[in-house]
Amino acid sequence: MNDPNYYAEEHNSVGMGPKKIRILDSTLREGEQHPGVSFTVKQRIQIAWELDYFGVDQIEISPIISHDHAEATKTIIKQGLKADIVAHGRALKEDIDASLKCDASWVAAYLGISDIHLKDKLKISREQALDRAVKTVEYAKSHGLKIRFTVEDGSRADPQFLINVCKAIEEAGVDRISLPDTVGILTPKGMYNYVKMVRSEITTPLDAHVHNDIGFALANAFSACDAGVDQIHTTIDGIGERTGIPSLAETAVALTYLYKSQNDFRLDMLADLSRLIQQYTNIVPYDSKPIVGSSAYKHKAGTHLAAILKNPAAYEPIPPRDVGNRRTIVFGELAGKAGAEYLMSLLSLKKDINDAKNIAKSLKNLRMGDLLEIPLDDTVERKIINEEKKIVTCAECGASFELVKASDGFELKPAQTVGEDWGQ
Repeated sequence: MNDPNYYAEEHNSVGMGPKKIRILDSTLREGEQHPGVSFTVKQRIQIAWELDYFGVDQIEISPIISHDHAEATKTIIKQGLKADIVAHGRALKEDIDASLKCDASWVAAYLGISDIHLKDKLKISREQALDRAVKTVEYAKSHGLKIRFTVEDGSRADPQFLINVCKAIEEAGVDRISLPDTVGILTPKGMYNYVKMVRSEITTPLDAHVHNDIGFALANAFSACDAGVDQIHTTIDGIGERTGIPSLAETAVALTYLYKSQNDFRLDMLADLSRLIQQYTNIVPYDSKPIVGSSAYKHKAGTHLAAILKNPAAYEPIPPRDVGNRRTIVFGELAGKAGAEYLMSLLSLKKDINDAKNIAKSLKNLRMGDLLEIPLDDTVERKIINEEKKIVTCAECGASFELVKASDGFELKPAQTVGEDWGQ
């Protein structure tokens, strides 16, 4: 079995047929709701370009916030990007007009439909909310726009009223409906039930906009997909109101590697996108943040190092280079014999098992924690791999062969490349 993830993928695929799942990125709208975040017009344009090149399907921005936001929206729309630019606003005629002034072809409108939003925020009745939703969709359609409507706080709304709203805006011609878990209160099973209920009543394409208040955002986004959603809302590094929404990196990688969705993402941009947002916001992702975190591909424990130095796939289901990250070895008291041997190899010291054991033992006794971190680049990795596998190279043709022990001595067989065998 050449693929170490084969059996895991078998488990993942049970009951799941092939399905294209799209990404709408809301860094320029939801992301700017993160406390302390405010992009300049130029930064918004650059982020839009980067997201489009990465391969997201839609990019959301809100022109109603300020003159600068409107200017950025209009300029981004003029760029002719592949992604749809979705101009976001409230379910009000004047917000649709603001999007029209930016030459938008896609708009998004939202309206709270839970009782707490209707009573304490909007101070309107259910009947008034339903009427406003329908009129907003009709107004947008009458101006030749495509519209996505978000039933805000739908996860806490009366289910029958939620269905009534969805049916009414579907009949009015809405192009997409976003089903949010606005306060992140649903479990993955609850999200599945919520979406499945709506999916059984309407045929309009559905989005998932899920918040991370209790840490379930990514899980809930994919539960929504299992139940019938075909577009997930993300932001770079998951920034957004309160605890944010699903991270672009985690969502895109899960779609590509776990859901086998046929997207055209440039995953090797993910670490750079994260660094771009860090530069513009001073928000540093926590070290162990999946995919883009500085510790996402660091290996420390001796047993892990021993396996990683033979085949990184033992502890890396996805190669770091594929997502723009890098592999690093942490050398310290947990490194063990394998780590000590590795360091000796880097220092061009003669490999000696007893010396390696003594170094490992001394490090444990010193209790100095982590001493240094060493990026494992291609040159060093090939050196270790070649020594371990006894690779020899033909002086005339340059071909590489592996020296393999046989019953009557040794034999040569063509050596696999690092990329084939080590996930590079």
